[in-house]
Amino acid sequence: MNTTVIKGNWKEQKGRLKQKFAILTDDDLLLGKGKMDEMIGRLQIKLGKTKEEMQKIIAAL
Repeated sequence: MNTTVIKGNWKEQKGRLKQKFAILTDDDLLLGKGKMDEMIGRLQIKLGKTKEEMQKIIAAL
């Protein structure tokens, strides 16, 4: 997954994730510099998905 692409339009992608998974909050989707893996880990736990599944979901946005 290309982090440059994610950072470029993160607000849009964040909105799509919140629409798809209503359980997510802004705090769950904080994308700090160098914190991509940490954020994906939080989403994995909250949504019960594997890292690969989360990467596919985000890439599909």
